[in-house]
Amino acid sequence: MTRKVLLAVSAIALLGAAKAPVSPDPSRLSETVKVLASDAFEGRNPGTAGETKTVEYLVARFKALGLQPGGPDGKWVQTVPMIHTRLGDGPIAVIGADGKRVPLARPADINLTTVGAAPKIDISGAPMVFVGYGVNAPEAKWDDFKGVDLKGKVAVFLVNDPDFEAAAGDDASGRFGGKRMTYYGRGTYKFDEAARRGAVAALIVHDTGGAGYGWSTVSANQGENYDIVRGPDDRRVPLQGWIAHDVADRLFAGAGLDLNALRVAARSASFKPVELPMRFAASLPVQIDRIESANVLAKLPGRTRPNESVMFGAHWDAYGKGQPEAGGKTIRPGANDDALGVAGVLELARLFKAGAQPDRSMVFALWTGEERGLLGSEYYATHPVYPLATTVANLTLDILQTAGPAKDVILVGAGNSTLDTLLAEAATAQGRTITPETFSERGLFYRADHFSVVRKGVPSLLLMALGGAPDLKAGGRVAGQKWLDGYMACYHKTCDEWSASWDLRGAAEDVGLFHVMGARLAKAGVWPEWSAGSEFQGVRSTTKASRR
Repeated sequence: MTRKVLLAVSAIALLGAAKAPVSPDPSRLSETVKVLASDAFEGRNPGTAGETKTVEYLVARFKALGLQPGGPDGKWVQTVPMIHTRLGDGPIAVIGADGKRVPLARPADINLTTVGAAPKIDISGAPMVFVGYGVNAPEAKWDDFKGVDLKGKVAVFLVNDPDFEAAAGDDASGRFGGKRMTYYGRGTYKFDEAARRGAVAALIVHDTGGAGYGWSTVSANQGENYDIVRGPDDRRVPLQGWIAHDVADRLFAGAGLDLNALRVAARSASFKPVELPMRFAASLPVQIDRIESANVLAKLPGRTRPNESVMFGAHWDAYGKGQPEAGGKTIRPGANDDALGVAGVLELARLFKAGAQPDRSMVFALWTGEERGLLGSEYYATHPVYPLATTVANLTLDILQTAGPAKDVILVGAGNSTLDTLLAEAATAQGRTITPETFSERGLFYRADHFSVVRKGVPSLLLMALGGAPDLKAGGRVAGQKWLDGYMACYHKTCDEWSASWDLRGAAEDVGLFHVMGARLAKAGVWPEWSAGSEFQGVRSTTKASRR
């Protein structure tokens, strides 16, 4: 352990020694973030010296709290093999029916990445097919593909799902939850669907409202991507990315097509893919590195039901170093996203260790690769250390507000499971109310690490401050919106940094909600359930016999 890391751990241990661990401590949260978001950790990018220092620090913190290693084979970490790719420079163009080439610039017009292992992307005039929203949902009687063969072609998708812009009377209206994004609206679903159907590339037409974030966020990866190492049967689309809204409009118009009219047509269940009178070409070198990253796992064994577990999670990674931003800064420290969530999980570990031993095991998971596509948690979900059938619930912290106590708590994904009731009870005990997320169209429920185990049927709940403006005790929702706007201006940027001016009393109360919920879930016999009609209810029901 380096001397600096040892000093940081010792300082935080001393900070808590003088205080009884009865509730989450804002000062401890702040100190943890100050360390993890410092330049010494280099933005905590997987596969870098910043990761080595981060993992070392987190393991030391768990050890200092007296927890046990929670990884496989009695280790503190679960190794996550990854592939790291960077696209080099090269020509990208759309070729019209007349043979005219329209060059596309990165990242202004198009943003592309690959998670394949080929040393070069070489697509020479592949046919392009507009597939609408690219949704195949038998339960909603919806199929955008209609049997069209995408092998060797470039699939062009609309962002979000068919219900997002649906008007009264449209086929899509009400089929996909209204404005609330479903998993079908996520880019990951669309890229996976393109891969399943043999496409050589997948492009999503960007729209800020439908995506939930602007073009600067889409292009933040600068041609870089990560993926877990996958088996030969787990295919990924060779080239994936986004095309700017206005650029797509111009390309379609140049081909004699009205993209706005096609957007409307795609909201009909009778929509059929449109073979576009243009082709796509790209010739790009790929730099490939294979790395080993790590999930950090700690546990507090259960007294009577050690094989049943309650999991708390956050992601330790951020975006590392990038191009210089304001003031010449290059390190994107991820102070709120998600060093603060990590600090919250460490606080939960401290509180549960200080209390009576729970009936069930408590697992504290700090994931790698969230910013690269929920990779660490996905690897865990496919290589679980604790049986998912008897994982009672996953409670995830990913971005908390830093503006002081709030009268409410923002609930992301309201109505998904009975965990909502436990949250409401915990909030009432704090004198707070529940406010459903404002921006349900952003699909926040599908954008954090809990979703990896959600797909395997584990009931989960996410606390994420991006869900809406908090009703702050000082200034109400107006002040809450000011905080949210200010934070979003720094989302995934160098200015997401620790500040001594943060008021973390509200964040500490949010962590306290999970402490109360976790204590309830730790009791034998408590099994949260998915709501009737949930797309995850069926997966969970297949393992019902394992729970008693």
